[in-house]
Amino acid sequence: MKNFDLTEKEKALLVKTARKSIEDTLNKSKDEFLNSQELLSELTDNLKINAGVFVTLKTGGEQLRGCIGNFISNIPIYKNVYKMAKEAAFGDPRFMPLNNPELQKIKIEISVLSPLERIDNLDNIEIGRHGLYLIKGPCHGVLLPQVATECNMDREGFLEAVSMKAGLSPDAYKNGADICTFSALVFGE
Repeated sequence: MKNFDLTEKEKALLVKTARKSIEDTLNKSKDEFLNSQELLSELTDNLKINAGVFVTLKTGGEQLRGCIGNFISNIPIYKNVYKMAKEAAFGDPRFMPLNNPELQKIKIEISVLSPLERIDNLDNIEIGRHGLYLIKGPCHGVLLPQVATECNMDREGFLEAVSMKAGLSPDAYKNGADICTFSALVFGE
């Protein structure tokens, strides 16, 4: 996935796929758009590549409304976006399931992820370029690359935030945690 990119048309199709996934669920249509000729006729080779994705839903500008994703995927990007959009809207335990009136108010952001790379030197973390995945025992937490820049975090603040996201103390990253970085191609409405 080094230097992976998508055309504006491919990005627009993925955003449409995410929105249609939420609409299909609200309308109780079983994966209608995912199996539609409309989608299948527009798929490119790039959209059929297997990759991890996160789908983030926001309301009122930048207010988080749901965010779910995965790193390792054995399904194509377009199917993963469809699945993660549904999860972000209806399966994020931090929020009530999305309802019809909210659908028009949400903005969708998609992050297509590079493979995880385990790091040993924390100085190699680049703010704005890398996301973090921290694992310590049964605990794990993830923060997308854009979180550090949106929240004006430095490297230490980013590491502390991902430690707390894992349900650990802010300094948990210093002792026995595995830390992986990844990059993301981020786009949306």
